Amino acid sequence: MEQKKSILIVEDEKNIVDILRFNLQREGYGTLEAYDGETGLALARERHPDIILLDVMLPKMNGFDVCRALRQDGDNVPVLILTAREEEADKVLGLEIGADDYITKPFSMRELMARVKANIRRTSMLHGDTAASTMDTGTDLIINTDTYQVTKAGRVIGLTQREYELLTFLASHPGKVYSRIDLMEQVWNYGYVGDDVRTVDVTVRRLREKIEDDPAAPAYILTRRGVGYYFTAE
Repeated sequence: MEQKKSILIVEDEKNIVDILRFNLQREGYGTLEAYDGETGLALARERHPDIILLDVMLPKMNGFDVCRALRQDGDNVPVLILTAREEEADKVLGLEIGADDYITKPFSMRELMARVKANIRRTSMLHGDTAASTMDTGTDLIINTDTYQVTKAGRVIGLTQREYELLTFLASHPGKVYSRIDLMEQVWNYGYVGDDVRTVDVTVRRLREKIEDDPAAPAYILTRRGVGYYFTAE
């Protein structure tokens, strides 16, 4: 019997936790709950959930610091930031510190459940292939699809899961240009994207900062102005 996927809810508003727990359990997920950042971080480290729904404004430790601490631990669990604030800077900051996505309150339960399912599905797909395999990109970047590690000239590059998936997808189709909406559908697995295509730009920027010698003049992930992004092995 397949083990039930677990979702950690870190949120200080009990009514929101109750609604999330009810809907997630109805969909067959197991849930863990924390009402402050310190407890949420401890639960994440101890119980290793499949995904974390993480509020920003929390007692004791805010959501950004929780996410930052997990990424510093090397934990690449999918993190979906819940924020009541509309400021673009908050959304970008969440992505910059390694969150996979964000959703702004008040959110529809239908949209949140769709995003949870998309993250669970892509994580299952990512870890479902146990055959050792190495992707030769035709450059000094080597992608090991067994260990999910990327090396450049023999040096391991630390990528988040989303960054790894974006690089792997683009490198699998060298020269093919993908729009931001294409990438949201293919890499993020979202049919509904709204204004969230900005997420693609931030993730590309973070990825370039890690793999490019000069992120301002990229050699691997290029922009086709007005169209989208593509990987080149030239």
